[in-house]
Amino acid sequence: MRVALGADHAGYDLKEVLKLRLAQAGHAVIDLGTNSTDSVDYPDYAAAVGRAVVGGRAERGIVVCGSGAGASIAANKLDGIRCALAHDTYSAHQSVEHDDANVLAVGSRVIGEELAAEIALAFLGAEFTGEERHRRRRDKVIALERDRR
Repeated sequence: MRVALGADHAGYDLKEVLKLRLAQAGHAVIDLGTNSTDSVDYPDYAAAVGRAVVGGRAERGIVVCGSGAGASIAANKLDGIRCALAHDTYSAHQSVEHDDANVLAVGSRVIGEELAAEIALAFLGAEFTGEERHRRRRDKVIALERDRR
C-alpha cells in the first residue's frame, strides 16, 4: 500500500521508525517531512499527508505529533479526510473497518515505537467492511463535511 507519512518536530523520531517498519512490511512510504527535530507547525504536515491521500498519491496516511490530537484535528479539516487518533490496535483497525478512516494520527509522547508500529500495521491491514450500516454512517459524516463548506 502507498502510505503518506508526515510529522512535526515532536513526531520526527517516531516517523523515522515508522518509515522503516512500514517499508520492511512491504508498504511504499511517501515521506512528507519534517526532516529534523527543529520546531515546525503540525498543521503543515497533516495537510501534506491529507492532500496526498485526497489527491490519490497515497492510499492512506499517517501523521505523528506529540499527542496526535493536533495533527488529527488539522487533517480532519480537509475535505475527504477521515483521520482517527488511535493509541491502541483495536481503535486503529476499527476506525477503518467501521468508519472508513483513511488517515491515522498517533502521539509520539503517548506511545512507544513498538506499539506505534503495531498500531500503524493494524490500521494499514484493515479494510472497510462496506456493511450497509457502516456505509450509512460514513455517508452521514461526509454530508457533515459538505455542510461546513
